[in-house]
Amino acid sequence: MATKIFVNLPVKDLNKSVEFFTKLGFSFNAQFTNEDATCMIISEDIYVMLLVEPFFRTFTKKDIADTSRTTEVITCLSADSRAQVDELVDKAFAAGATESNFTTDQGFMYGRSFQDIDGHLWEIMYMDMTAMQQG
Repeated sequence: MATKIFVNLPVKDLNKSVEFFTKLGFSFNAQFTNEDATCMIISEDIYVMLLVEPFFRTFTKKDIADTSRTTEVITCLSADSRAQVDELVDKAFAAGATESNFTTDQGFMYGRSFQDIDGHLWEIMYMDMTAMQQG
């Protein structure tokens, strides 16, 4: 059995977060969705649990990071092409995301980033493995 990853992120408004990520093309598992949380499907083995802040607090004794001032994590997802990087990040901007960093272009590696509506940082990266092996 493959190891699965479940990233847990606090959100202020679950419905707005679902609307935002739906515009990016992600879907959700209704089996793990209620008024407190939803399970966003990234791939067969990667999921993001979007949890309203009061519910998120039940999983930790620590304060929730203030994403307007601090970075808790940068979630990086791979893409199959440079065009797919641009497509997903452009959708994020159209849905209300803001830019979080400069575009990375090292020839074999290309990436862009955005800050979602709750301030979480996302990076979308394409790596051309054939160009990397040559370099």
